[in-house]
Amino acid sequence: MKNPLNTEDVVAASRHLWQSYFHGEQPDKPPMTITHGDGLYIYDTEGNEYLDTFASLLTTLCGHGRTEVIDAVTRQMEKLAYFPGGQEHVIEPAARLAAKLAEIAPGRLSVSFLVNDGSEANEAAIKLARSYYWAKGEKNRYKVIFRRGSYHGATLGALSATGLAGSREPYEPLLPGFTHAMPANCYRCELGLDPDTCALACLKNLASVLEWEGPQSVAAVIMDPIPGSNTGFPLPPDGYLQGVRDLCDRHGVLLIFDEIQTGFGRTGKMFASEHWNVTPDIMTVAKGFSGGYVPIGAAIATEEIAETIRSAGTGFRHIHTFSGHAAACAAALAHIEIIQNEDLVKRAADLGVWFKRKLDELYRYPLVGNVRGLGTLWAVELVGNRETREALNPQGKAGSFIADFCRKAGMILRNNGDLLVLAPALVMTFAQADRILNMLHDAVDSAMGHCRQNGDRLEWVA
Repeated sequence: MKNPLNTEDVVAASRHLWQSYFHGEQPDKPPMTITHGDGLYIYDTEGNEYLDTFASLLTTLCGHGRTEVIDAVTRQMEKLAYFPGGQEHVIEPAARLAAKLAEIAPGRLSVSFLVNDGSEANEAAIKLARSYYWAKGEKNRYKVIFRRGSYHGATLGALSATGLAGSREPYEPLLPGFTHAMPANCYRCELGLDPDTCALACLKNLASVLEWEGPQSVAAVIMDPIPGSNTGFPLPPDGYLQGVRDLCDRHGVLLIFDEIQTGFGRTGKMFASEHWNVTPDIMTVAKGFSGGYVPIGAAIATEEIAETIRSAGTGFRHIHTFSGHAAACAAALAHIEIIQNEDLVKRAADLGVWFKRKLDELYRYPLVGNVRGLGTLWAVELVGNRETREALNPQGKAGSFIADFCRKAGMILRNNGDLLVLAPALVMTFAQADRILNMLHDAVDSAMGHCRQNGDRLEWVA
């Protein structure tokens, strides 16, 4: 469908728009101006169609244009678009959404604080942990331990718990009371250890950091059970999450799981932590929560945490104007209903088997060092030497070439340097999955034509 908008006019107008992920001027690569979407596809001002393999930043789990969600939001807006909750007011769709989350959340997670996105959800979770110990009279418990390599958000508290130097550095000094431990990333182990013989050194490091800080001063450990796209969804080694749970229980520390990228069926379970039968004390969700239709997030806690704060008489002193926004709650309820009615959690599990088999075939290219993932979350890491895992030289060129190759062929592929990440919508058909995987094979094959062997490693040549 041809759109009448003029691309040059839109790009010119966008100079008045300050956006995230600003990379500077790229005159040879003008930005795409997106006009509309349909299912797994998006369209630009020139009418070009693109298959989106990242679900609009891991959000549109059920695709664009779902009338069930659109109609639910419209009906709610016709009745009540917004009124603040709190004090003596309860907003009906917010209450229904909280009850639905209590129904589908694992373990004893049953009380939700609703916010607007993932950063706010993690911000709320950190403050919930501190508020809980404040209410218990343990005011010395305020520290938070996070892992290097993890991303938990852009607000100052969530950023203080983020382990990516590039995200942190422009805003330092960050908040006090946050300290970091090593990640559980077996392919890129900081110590260069073999996961078969390391005896969970990453877990031991976390334990030693906790002991060093003094367990009596630590309120929470925050982690993503499967770290996100920035590090390519590295799966935790067997026993790691169970060990973290035991460690927190032993020292009376709350465990926060960030399921913002992994929740709502992404991994073949409703929530990723269910693969390891480990339940946190607080779980955060956002992104695919409403399918990307209206911004919403949540921090879901146990009844014990909520009741402790309530009974202290202080309440949770954390206010967002649009917390529990009626239309956003209606969108999330409709979206969860689609996931359940269409059995999309099982579809994600089935697609995961399909993706693994086809992606493993990429190992025939020496450029491919590692394939990893679960359900509909997958990463392909490109290397210069598969045996030593040495990076390509120069870094990032191959990944950008592959992303550009796919874009020209009508497919949006996200790359973080030489890390290719896939997170398509749960509603994709197997035919669409095959198109994604076949195009990725073609792109990697083409990229090999720009590599040359230099001793025991590959080098990128333009």
